Amino acid sequence: MKKPLLLILAMGLLPQADAQPVYSVILENGLVVDGTGNASFEADVGLIGDRIGAIGDLSRARAATRVDATGHVVAPGFIDIHSHAVGSGAGGPLAARPHAENLIRQGVTSVFGGQDGSSPWPVGEALAFFDVSPAAVNVGLFAGHGTLRARIVGMDDREADPDELSAMRAAVRQAMHQGAYGLSSGLEYAPGMFASTDELAALSEEIAPFGGLYISHVRDEGGALMDSVDELIAISRASGAAAQLTHHKIIGKHRWGGTVESLARVEEARRAGLDITLDVYPYTASSTGLTILFPGWAKDGGLSGLQERLADPQHRARIRQDVIAHIHSERGGDPATIVAARCGFDDSLAGKSLADMARDAGLETSVENAADIAIDLVERGSCQGVFHSMGEEDVARVMKSEHAMAASDGGVPALGVGSPHPRSYGTFARVLAHYVRESGTLTLEEAVARMTSRPAARLGLHDRGELRPGAVADVVVFDPERVQDLATFRDPHRYAVGVSYVYVSGVAALQDGEPTGARPGKSLRKGR
Repeated sequence: MKKPLLLILAMGLLPQADAQPVYSVILENGLVVDGTGNASFEADVGLIGDRIGAIGDLSRARAATRVDATGHVVAPGFIDIHSHAVGSGAGGPLAARPHAENLIRQGVTSVFGGQDGSSPWPVGEALAFFDVSPAAVNVGLFAGHGTLRARIVGMDDREADPDELSAMRAAVRQAMHQGAYGLSSGLEYAPGMFASTDELAALSEEIAPFGGLYISHVRDEGGALMDSVDELIAISRASGAAAQLTHHKIIGKHRWGGTVESLARVEEARRAGLDITLDVYPYTASSTGLTILFPGWAKDGGLSGLQERLADPQHRARIRQDVIAHIHSERGGDPATIVAARCGFDDSLAGKSLADMARDAGLETSVENAADIAIDLVERGSCQGVFHSMGEEDVARVMKSEHAMAASDGGVPALGVGSPHPRSYGTFARVLAHYVRESGTLTLEEAVARMTSRPAARLGLHDRGELRPGAVADVVVFDPERVQDLATFRDPHRYAVGVSYVYVSGVAALQDGEPTGARPGKSLRKGR
């Protein structure tokens, strides 16, 4: 029988000039999974201030606080390399909900935002905000290509002219000097979809001297996935920048198994000397705007341009046919797989699929009716959606890749609002519960490495991601038999369980399974 996890306060332990160091916290008798992928071992972990002071037998050491971690894993805090917690502007989710309870209850201590081509701008101002108003977790940012293109080129479907390309290059350099970790792109979204490969390679040239990462939501994750993987590889080759296939997947049931080929292409590129990696979330559904169902040509000018075309009968008919074709080819011809997560104009639609909406309207659940409903929703302002279109074998295959890391692609939702993807509440707990304990896809050590040292190394976080003396004391303590994601697609607003303690820079953000209210997070800047 495992001993309960106890917080033991050692009273009267004042430091003396000739005494051994007094640890602020000693985590006793835990199973240390240090993040490197090496075998776990039993040891004590001592924290001194914001650093790890020692790992070993600290039974005779002096400590202000002792935590009995018997039966628990002690690991580095989890690093989410693809997060939407920060949002794309002032007053984003993490600024609004800085205690980030959904994150710390999973063991997350650092998030990296500015993803899918959308970031706050300027990057330096956003990081400065979190210097003054810290969150419970650390925050790093990428510069969003789509954000820069929208500001400099606009939302139109055209190439950047030489002056505009020069201005975007300068903006990327500015972001890197301000501490960005690289450049993100979202090539299924306007205006990123209008950029050429050459434009993306030119901008990636600006991050290469900084050791920055080009992290991309590639141009197509369905029928043209292989071409999209090849494009990312070409951008890395031309620019000299490291590149990452983010939330790597293949959609469309008839394509399941295609990750065998996509991963083979990554391996081939790596053998050729290119630095290509990937990340994945542990779910078979994605989440993005409903406009993903609509053709790229119709999104010239962004959402407003799409809505203008829908007002034209000739364009509307063509768009409708393209949406019908998309639902057939990418969504298995099943309107039930397309679910509204949140529609700003009608809260009652949250959690309803296009099939549900058709039934509510007294219509058949046909693809044609689903397309008409999707068009109506976009005309009313669009919705965030959840799309069930991936296969579990592909997710597991990508997760098991030696070049993969786990990431959420989630954020910090307002508790109880809408029907968001459960990944915001469950990603890291699900990796441990499903892929380690239940399926055995990964060992405990492999899973922890995918959430700690791998993203840390990818980002150049030299003092995070591993448990070793001198490293920053971002630490999680969890019960490997109990850690579990509880959030589901039908009931997404449920916190993960099984994480008992989370320390961010040595300060407890979660203590005995409950948030402390502390906000010890730092703004993280590349190279600093």
